[in-house]
Amino acid sequence: MTADARLGASGAPPPEAPSGPAPGGASATASAGAWTTLVAHSLRRRKVDRPVRLARLMIQLGATGLVVLCVVAVTGAAVSRRTAVSQSVHEAAELSDVLADSVVQPLLTDAMATDPLPARIALDSVVRSRVLSRSLVRVKVWTPEGRVLYSDETQLVGLTFRLDASAQEVLRTPQTRAEVSDLARPENRFERPWSRLLEVYRPIWTPSGSPLLFETYFRYDAVVARSDQLWRGFAGIMLSSLGAIFVLLLPLVWTLFAKARRAQLQREALIQRALDVSREERRRIAATLHDGAVQDLAAASFAVSGSAQTAATRGDATLAADLEHAAGAIRTSMSGMRSLLVDIYPSALRSAGLAAALQDLVATMSDRTPEVRLDVADAAVDELDQPAQEAVLRITQELLRNVVRHAGASTAAVTLAAEEGRAVLTVADDGVGFDPAAALPEEHFGLRLVTDLAASIGARLQVRSAPESGTTWRMIVP
Repeated sequence: MTADARLGASGAPPPEAPSGPAPGGASATASAGAWTTLVAHSLRRRKVDRPVRLARLMIQLGATGLVVLCVVAVTGAAVSRRTAVSQSVHEAAELSDVLADSVVQPLLTDAMATDPLPARIALDSVVRSRVLSRSLVRVKVWTPEGRVLYSDETQLVGLTFRLDASAQEVLRTPQTRAEVSDLARPENRFERPWSRLLEVYRPIWTPSGSPLLFETYFRYDAVVARSDQLWRGFAGIMLSSLGAIFVLLLPLVWTLFAKARRAQLQREALIQRALDVSREERRRIAATLHDGAVQDLAAASFAVSGSAQTAATRGDATLAADLEHAAGAIRTSMSGMRSLLVDIYPSALRSAGLAAALQDLVATMSDRTPEVRLDVADAAVDELDQPAQEAVLRITQELLRNVVRHAGASTAAVTLAAEEGRAVLTVADDGVGFDPAAALPEEHFGLRLVTDLAASIGARLQVRSAPESGTTWRMIVP
């Protein structure tokens, strides 16, 4: 349906295209300019407070708990791994020290420092029977020059490799050092099947005090197993602690939820009561004015008009003219009063809808300049909820007031159309126009009211105008 309430001559509302004519056929130079955006909200409604729901609160609490659990799990895994590596390295170093001091070093002779054969004969059976195990998989004894005096891998015995800096440092400054072995080095080619090993090395001495390098290789599985063991213990403590915390939080969450829900219901009730009281007060004032002042003005207008006709019959033209002037002033006051009634309580908006309310608004301007044409599409009204409809009506009222008071226009047009699922309000006139950059909402109460109303429903408000070129307002409501 198209609601067409019109004052004056017929005509179509002005198009939004830059090249289109202004209302009344006047040239609209302003339409050649760009749109100025006064309210640049995104095309979505302002976020509405939702009621507090226990299910949503529990979901949020559970999600928070899962996030905390994941963070603690990742942190705990990292801590467990570092702790396991540290403990495994420490245990491997201690075991290597014990083996070096109690098993290997007592078997050393001075001849072993230069000849691999005595070392292999003396150490091989002991190493294989008392040193090697499931976790300790390789033993090597080196000279300071990098020659392998002994290894349970016989192919390495007698070969010479360059000792790295850390091994040379251990020989210069006696200490036990452990690290993940670099299996890419040539001397470690026989250890590569294990993919990863923990290497421990320290100095040992022959009876005459000649230093040798004692090196052991441990499987890294021990580190992983230790890490898993620590993680299982940590995870048990963590899960039980978090579970206890959540159980203790449930009564507190329930209490806070109940209080928040009561507060929200009380606030909603107070807001609704304030709205009801305001609406009822406006209705009462409108009814009082309609039944009192408006009726009295109507009676006075009839009485004065009758007196003017009587004076004209008696031939007193001067008195008749004065009385007719007074009657016109009374009718003007009645028209202003009716406009005020529509502003105070637009009853048609709730009873007959936005189209009827806009028709009533335009009808109150029937005895004013400019003539106003109205075009309202049902599809556009359907896109608007009650708060948006009220805002559209108030904005149209204010924009038409500005047209009457300031534009000096002969025609104006109000269009409410549906475009791509959004309602688009357009108010255009062929008046004097203005410079949008100079008319800031902060400096003009009428413009500030319009922008505040548009912002309250999340709409986008734009204006296109220029001096002596008319004005077009456009509001896009999501």
